[in-house]
Amino acid sequence: MQKALLFINGVPPKKLPDTNGYSVIACSDGAFHYLTSKGFPLDQLDFISGDFDSHSGSDEMLYAEKFIYTPDQDKTDFYKSLEILNEKGIKEVDVYGGSGGEMDHFLGNLHTAFMFKNELKITFFDEYSKYFFAPKKIVLSDVEGLLVSLIPFPITSNVITQGLNWELSGEELSITSRIGSRNFALQDTVEITYGDGDLVVFVGRESYR
Repeated sequence: MQKALLFINGVPPKKLPDTNGYSVIACSDGAFHYLTSKGFPLDQLDFISGDFDSHSGSDEMLYAEKFIYTPDQDKTDFYKSLEILNEKGIKEVDVYGGSGGEMDHFLGNLHTAFMFKNELKITFFDEYSKYFFAPKKIVLSDVEGLLVSLIPFPITSNVITQGLNWELSGEELSITSRIGSRNFALQDTVEITYGDGDLVVFVGRESYR
């Protein structure tokens, strides 16, 4: 499966991820700045997407051939980067820099991922967790002791879990009434199924218990 690594302009990761195994590596023009400051090997980038209104330095011009100019102000840089990846036939995208800082930015990125959930398997990574829109049935592996939160988007019916400390057995989750946050895995694998709606799953990066 064609898989991409994408950096966008949220809070940058403290440690840059391993780039092995990705067929495409890209960033938004805002993320280009923090990749430069962290010593990321910029020759690994396949493209840099944005309106480039903050780019003028000579170092940046060395990589001008990698710039894809996307000036449409009705779309975010994240959205436009996903459009490019989708056009390239990518099916799976790991995203860094999608959360932290201004929370409207984070929610906007989550909304953008929702818009592409039928075309792309998008997983966000930050310092605390990874999170993604889950399919109707999913098995999480290697999660014993990790935080697992289930957030409806906005309503999710018939949620059934196996392997969590507080199990769900057909309940409805709703952003206006009940959500499934701050649970944790009791075993190495956790099974989650649900009916109608959409569900965002957060999996912590360190042991919760």
